Amino acid sequence: MKSVNDISRQQIHSTAGVLVSVCDEPGKCPVCNGPWHIQKTILHHGKTIAHGQFEIRETIHKCASGCKYDTGVLVTRRALSLCKHIIPGRVVGYDVMTFIGLQRFFHHRQREEVRTELLREHGILLSSGEISNLAKLFLAYLKQLHNKHMGQLQNILEQDGGWPLHVDATGEDGRGTLFVAYAGWRKWVLGAWKIPTERTAAILPCLHEVVQQFGTPCAIMRDLGRAITLAVNSLLIELGVKIPILACHLHFLSDIGSDLLKSVHGELRELFRRKKIRPKLRSLVRELGRKLGDEIKEAREEVKIWQEQPGTDLNIPQGRAGLATIRALIQWILDYDADSTGQDFPFDRPYLYFYDRCLFVHKAIKMFLLRHQEDHKNLKLLKRLQRILQPVSSEVPFRQVVKRLQARAKLFDELRNTIRLTPDATSIHNKSKASYTSNELAKELQDVRSELDLFEAALKDRRPECGPATDMRNAIDLILRHINKHGEYLWGHAIPLSPEAGRAMRLVERTNNILESFFGNMKHKERRRSGRKILTQDFECLPPEAALVYNLEHDDYVSVVCGSLDHLHEAFAKLDLEKDDRLNGIDKGIDAFLGIPQAETASLPTADRRLIRRDEMQRRIAAVAKSRVTRSQKNSLG
Repeated sequence: MKSVNDISRQQIHSTAGVLVSVCDEPGKCPVCNGPWHIQKTILHHGKTIAHGQFEIRETIHKCASGCKYDTGVLVTRRALSLCKHIIPGRVVGYDVMTFIGLQRFFHHRQREEVRTELLREHGILLSSGEISNLAKLFLAYLKQLHNKHMGQLQNILEQDGGWPLHVDATGEDGRGTLFVAYAGWRKWVLGAWKIPTERTAAILPCLHEVVQQFGTPCAIMRDLGRAITLAVNSLLIELGVKIPILACHLHFLSDIGSDLLKSVHGELRELFRRKKIRPKLRSLVRELGRKLGDEIKEAREEVKIWQEQPGTDLNIPQGRAGLATIRALIQWILDYDADSTGQDFPFDRPYLYFYDRCLFVHKAIKMFLLRHQEDHKNLKLLKRLQRILQPVSSEVPFRQVVKRLQARAKLFDELRNTIRLTPDATSIHNKSKASYTSNELAKELQDVRSELDLFEAALKDRRPECGPATDMRNAIDLILRHINKHGEYLWGHAIPLSPEAGRAMRLVERTNNILESFFGNMKHKERRRSGRKILTQDFECLPPEAALVYNLEHDDYVSVVCGSLDHLHEAFAKLDLEKDDRLNGIDKGIDAFLGIPQAETASLPTADRRLIRRDEMQRRIAAVAKSRVTRSQKNSLG
């Protein structure tokens, strides 16, 4: 017995080549209110998921009086019943375009995967190029649908008591910069733009557009970048309003940590590179692995036995077990990334972890050697490992650099604990909204602010006025400068709401993590689709409207723009039916949805790279370089 899918697939394929005549009653001329005459009958193809592939004989009417629109275009009328299904100027239906767009940008599937499924499941054959074109057209329609419902979306945001605006930009390898405006409480993308670089002149028009479309936000969350700071400040000056401008606490910590630790951590990294500690350890591990050969499996079991021995037996085993144990010690050193929290520098200091493990094993080797190892081969290996690690235990230069790094890292960790953004700290981001009221969360924010004030005062008291503690003095001064510069933007997260909102206040996130996570999720899915780790080319080619597709993950957004995803293609068709130009056969295409024009400020974007790599470019430069100046030209130059 055939399955329902097989039967449906067979029915769809059976419509291929069927001729459908479409001749709708055109009604009255919109200009003179008169009758219509048949202008022509055209034959073309049709491809929809609902009906499969078929042939169409469409009758087009024109005004009997020959009326024209103001643009000079003859008043004509196409078949309304056909316009509900087929995209103007194309043979495919809205449901096909929607299917392709959702598969590409919502489910992140490759072109060939989409093309194969269209043919297998729906009997529709399209080229790879047409898949790409329809995917871009889907984004154009989605942006138009988003713009159409901006009033309703704005009303919902206002009913929430306002909306905090989160702004940030991302890119890959300095290219394909995508700037996004995000409604923090609803987690909607309000607008997305491709900008050449993160410059105030490029960001400010985007901010103007989102405010013009959705009104003034109740707060703005940004990072500490100079361009976005100037753009946000300029926006509020031009609007003449005063709302909280909030600096991301995580970026605040990250900037301080980077300035505080980067140079000293870099010195430690350079010391390890100069002494070639890691390459020597890796070389020794590979050598020991070759010696163990095909006995490696048994050797690992012997290392497990050594690990599980009681604490009273602290010797290195003899023979193969000792060889494997020494190998495991070196591997433990090289696995220093295991001490990281996954938050990257400056929250993680990998070379400090590397130093700690080297020093730890070096001390252990001393104890092993004091116990008079009987296996001379393993004893020789231990001494060799000791010589590799010996520079790490020296006072100069390793220990001095590490002492400075540890002192600065301690200051940074104190600040981090004060801000309460440590991974294991109890913060407002980790608390259940069902268990804590807004007042309690606001109280905690006030406590954090008070603690930061006390920490700032304590730093001033601890600051050495003179003497040899120059590095500590400079470190404290650096932290105090950051607090003085950004302190006023760290607070103001408690937003009072109107009585209609149903609550007295609501808190804005302390960080821009929701937008950072949005970008991370977007890149993760693009990597999964493309199979590429580096997304430079992908992000350059990715239209900014792709960010709007993520709104379709939110039921509250979908219910406004189309009711449900099953009716998204109908909402697209309605966009065209509401335009008189649509029924007159005028297809404005994707160009009608172009965003804000931007001046190109990137040093070498893709379009310019293609231009300058043409053979003609090199030929012209060579021709000019090899040319000679005539005497009259020399005289004119003086």
